Amino acid sequence: MILRRTVFNKLIEWQHDPERKPLILKGARQVGKTWLMKEFGKCNYTDYAYFNFDEEAALKSIFQTNKNPHRLIELLSMITGKKIVPQQTLIIFDEIQECPEALNALKYFNESAGEYHVIAAGSLLGTLLASPKSYPVGQVNLLDVFPMTFEEFLAATDESLFSYYESISKGRIIEEIFHNRLTDSYKNYLIIGGMPECVSSWVKYKDPERISQIQNELVQIYENDFSKHNGKVNSGRILMVFRSIVSQLAKENEKFIYGAVKSGGRARDFEEAIEWLVSAGMLNRVYNVSKIEHPLSAFDKPGCFKLFMFDTGLLKHMAGIDNSAILLQSNYQFKGPLTENYILQQLRGALPVAPRYYSDKSRELDFIIQNGTEIIPIEVKAGENKSAPSFKSYIRNNHPACAVSFSSRGYKHDGQITNIPLYLAGRMPDLI
Repeated sequence: MILRRTVFNKLIEWQHDPERKPLILKGARQVGKTWLMKEFGKCNYTDYAYFNFDEEAALKSIFQTNKNPHRLIELLSMITGKKIVPQQTLIIFDEIQECPEALNALKYFNESAGEYHVIAAGSLLGTLLASPKSYPVGQVNLLDVFPMTFEEFLAATDESLFSYYESISKGRIIEEIFHNRLTDSYKNYLIIGGMPECVSSWVKYKDPERISQIQNELVQIYENDFSKHNGKVNSGRILMVFRSIVSQLAKENEKFIYGAVKSGGRARDFEEAIEWLVSAGMLNRVYNVSKIEHPLSAFDKPGCFKLFMFDTGLLKHMAGIDNSAILLQSNYQFKGPLTENYILQQLRGALPVAPRYYSDKSRELDFIIQNGTEIIPIEVKAGENKSAPSFKSYIRNNHPACAVSFSSRGYKHDGQITNIPLYLAGRMPDLI
């Protein structure tokens, strides 16, 4: 089946950009990078030439002995058995982290063979932490690929409902029948998540056991990747941090605590493992800020942050939440953290500045986002509960131009607060 991915539009923009450089797709394993590159080559070029450095180890020798991109093109044409034509053939390098020389060669394509369209990807497991001399800083374009958003999930699973979803505009009343149907789809997304293999399986078989099996296999693949990692970061510590995410988020205060990974654990024991997992696209880090002011990044507290999973379906699976709890119960353990993880997954990549949060002794704001120079406080409610006192007091005292509450209630403006249904989280920039 063909999955509609919004990142496809960014690939088309790159193709037609006169200042285009070789493009690297970044993202965790299994988020659909290989499919995207091939589908893009098939739909937007006369042909594509695909090279996988993990499957074809002999490819590495070409890059180890040649730096001239035109000579490389000759050799790659011989390997693929067809002519690579400038601007008509998309050159795809997959699992490029397996060949640092190929990664480095991208700068030569940029400097002296710009007529060729080159796109590359790799499991970010280790790619970004490759030695700086092999990473062509400033010579490539970078594009993040994330798991499928709720919007993409809805387009794949219910086209007619997606058409309605697309028609929702600022201030529009959402009829109860559509509100209920979209809420049901949102609950399905919490269970299935945004990993393309899970979404494809659900569309094809509608079998929750298959989804659970795929999610279990994905978690095992990631954990095996940690054990194969042979860089300077201890693989055992990477695994410990990864496995601690559920318990970290289950705490009343979700702030990451090193001692919760291992008794007596300290920052120096685990900060490199955290950096590795964040760079690999496996975890999303949200910093606490000391002030709720523009620019938010100036007030980050480096030692104070929360870590969330990059895919909500995988987090649900790792937490062991039964499907019936999500579908039938109004309240269940871990509902709050799962909903926050979902909101962050929808907002990530949709905003130019990554979300933050605020917490002090007297109050906590779930997320804070920067929209231009405007600062927008956000609260996340898993159910229909009214706004929390700390959220209301912040609005009362600071008079933000806009404040957003995500909940299972309908879409409406209530004074300064815009309540946005959870299923519309990805549409937030259009609706406030």
